[in-house]
Amino acid sequence: MRHLKMVVAVAESGSVTKAAAALGIAQPALTAQLNRIDRSLGGNVFVRDRFGARPTELGDLILRHARVLLPAMAALADDAERLVNGDVARGETVRVGITGTSLGGLFVNQLHIAIPGAEVTTAMPHLADDVASRLTRGTIDVGLVGMCSDVSPPSAGEVAWTRVCTDPMFVLIDEHHPYAGKPEVSLTELAEEQWLCVPSHSCLEECFVSACVRAGFTPRGMGEAEWTTAVDQVRAGRAVALVEPGQLDPPGAVTVPLAGAPLRRTHYLGWRHDADLRVDLEAVEGAAHRAHRDAVRRSPQYEQWLAMYGMLA
Repeated sequence: MRHLKMVVAVAESGSVTKAAAALGIAQPALTAQLNRIDRSLGGNVFVRDRFGARPTELGDLILRHARVLLPAMAALADDAERLVNGDVARGETVRVGITGTSLGGLFVNQLHIAIPGAEVTTAMPHLADDVASRLTRGTIDVGLVGMCSDVSPPSAGEVAWTRVCTDPMFVLIDEHHPYAGKPEVSLTELAEEQWLCVPSHSCLEECFVSACVRAGFTPRGMGEAEWTTAVDQVRAGRAVALVEPGQLDPPGAVTVPLAGAPLRRTHYLGWRHDADLRVDLEAVEGAAHRAHRDAVRRSPQYEQWLAMYGMLA
């Protein structure tokens, strides 16, 4: 199956070099594997020259079968994994995937309260698409994802999404910054700053640049940093960082609302359509809403912002 994947990758890219990059292996290693495949079949699968790689008649035959076998094997693996993972009593274990949201820890805490005695395990996929994929395969029961409000959650036939909440994005600045004591700060007032976001907010850079353009300027740049690195740079006065309002302020830095809420983040809860066979979905959804309530309560700046706009429940 590994050899078939290599053949398909070379055929789709038309180049051994490009296929090696897509497969995450060195080009000489892929070339050696292709030579081994040729020897085992008794003929060349590709014509390889300076113009790239093109399937031979034998290669076309291999590709026709590979494009049937590879999806079939993937389906077999998924079905087996789902069968094994489904062999757990309802409510005994809740497997949660979390990405792009600061509500994850609070959500897990609330799940322990909502489903007493359940073992709650967490996974941290890099993207919302990865959460949807794991939900589809049945390797997690529920997913909590945060996405820019202009972006919809990944569409997957077996996954249902429900909106938990929509929050404005705030900015984290050095506690000695000139705007640290203001109730709000506009994007234009921070136009000359170097900005940071954390990598799990995958769509945020594009949304941020669009918001800056609408505000009448082009940002100096948007860098990525994990949370500790971002905080260290903010405290040193070298950058400001986009953050969700429910996060606790680290020592030496403060969060300030962005005037007009030009950037918003929506949190979604997702599950497979048959998840209620394993999990109490009503309890899970209630836990997500209470997690957001806890995030608001621990953030004085967010409570003040909600009160200022008459939105505090």
